Amino acid sequence: MIDKSTLWTVIILLGVGSFALRFSFLGLVGDRPMPAWLVRSLRYTAVAILPAMIAPLIAFSNEAGTGPDPSRLAAALMTLIVGAATKNVILALFTGASTLGIGLYFFG
Repeated sequence: MIDKSTLWTVIILLGVGSFALRFSFLGLVGDRPMPAWLVRSLRYTAVAILPAMIAPLIAFSNEAGTGPDPSRLAAALMTLIVGAATKNVILALFTGASTLGIGLYFFG
């Protein structure tokens, strides 16, 4: 068990660090134009971070944590297929959520 003072210290330091990182962009540089290369790089941040957050949840989703759970793998594949085919994020998300719900209900 983690000591409460250690936990609150970590939470406060993470909050201060998060604020400092955001303030460096919004507070200090917010009124100046950013270089084109930085704007171009920031445009791909969500595209890079979302798969990095989701991939481990799919790849190691079974109970033992050693491989993919078929329901989650099917939901990820359906989301990818619908998203690529329709270019509609909302439809892709609802399709993936529905596929996961059906898969967990029947197989899970």
